[in-house]
Amino acid sequence: MTSPDAPSDFPLELDQQLCFALYSTSLAMTKAYKPLLEKLGLTYPQYLTMLVLWEADDLTVKEIAARLSLDSATMTPLLKRLEAQGYVERLRGVEDERQVHIRLTDAGRMLKQSARAIPPEIYCASGSDIDAMLRLRGDLVRLRASLNDYLGN
Repeated sequence: MTSPDAPSDFPLELDQQLCFALYSTSLAMTKAYKPLLEKLGLTYPQYLTMLVLWEADDLTVKEIAARLSLDSATMTPLLKRLEAQGYVERLRGVEDERQVHIRLTDAGRMLKQSARAIPPEIYCASGSDIDAMLRLRGDLVRLRASLNDYLGN
């Protein structure tokens, strides 16, 4: 399926590919986060998980995985490490023991204060003004939604 306004002859050079621009930018973004997150003792996936829990505590593994577009099996070892660090606790569901609920500990809630310094650092590292970054984020969210619609997700 091709859009009527799409060029008929797309270039096949690496640097002309949207997918490579997104991929290489994602790698650069993760590298920019790494030293900031090391100060908190978190990996990037752990940070994303904590962001989800800071928004809404006491979620199931399945709910967290869905929010992060990951599968539950990927979440389990990550959550076990966060539990070992003392940031979350994993509790079996009372009504359904197959469900595992994840709750922030006091240390996990307190970590949020330290994490507040990260977004401004990343915005600074981007070299863009806040309005440009917010527009880019909006464009990426729309792109993700379009791709998910195309895939039937």
